[in-house]
Amino acid sequence: MKYASATYVEETRIGFVFLRTHTWQHHVLRVAINDLKRLVGEPLPRGGTLLDVGCGQGRSFRLLRDAFAPQRLIGLDADPHSIALSRAEAEREGIDATLLLGDCAGIDLPDASVDVLFCHQTFHHLVEQERALDEFWRVLKPGGLLLFAESTKAYIDSWVIRWFFRHPMHVQKSADEYLAMLRGRGFVFAGTNVSLPYLWWSRAKDFGLLERWGIKAPPPPGKREETLVNVAARKPVADA
Repeated sequence: MKYASATYVEETRIGFVFLRTHTWQHHVLRVAINDLKRLVGEPLPRGGTLLDVGCGQGRSFRLLRDAFAPQRLIGLDADPHSIALSRAEAEREGIDATLLLGDCAGIDLPDASVDVLFCHQTFHHLVEQERALDEFWRVLKPGGLLLFAESTKAYIDSWVIRWFFRHPMHVQKSADEYLAMLRGRGFVFAGTNVSLPYLWWSRAKDFGLLERWGIKAPPPPGKREETLVNVAARKPVADA
């Protein structure tokens, strides 16, 4: 299959199947979007153009529509098969989505054309991360919102994930490194716009089973290796 990115890392078969499951939509996507809404605060942006980069199979579309009611919803992915499944998902949900087969490092949209950019569990798949972040900046309007939710190197490099999924390991970053990368590009956010969820499914070794069984207590923030980072950041208006 011909992908839209020359550096695309093909997902495993089990990974591709997992991304179409209720578990992915309910326990991962829904939880992340609810957390990002909390980080944005009230009032949530409504209307405008929302771009879902790395939209995969479109399982986010209904959740994004319900949360932000965009006038235009765009899904971007480098995998033709995922785009076809996204189109079917949009039709099934009655969502008028525009689907783009393309590379996050070269987004085929005009400058300052996007109000909200949703990047969920996509960035750690990208080899050309700096170029992709430049593209996010370019297509966002001044004052536009970047909703960034990622797994960190501590999780991606765990034996469970390496066994079942496939990622470009040389570009993985810690939570602090992702935050520094966003700030370095010019995105602005406060501590209240950042969360470091410690969800059971992201525990690098045992999915938190020992903690859920009461065998051990979870390490407190600051003394644990963070596995997830969620950020609601903005492109400053002054940089129009």
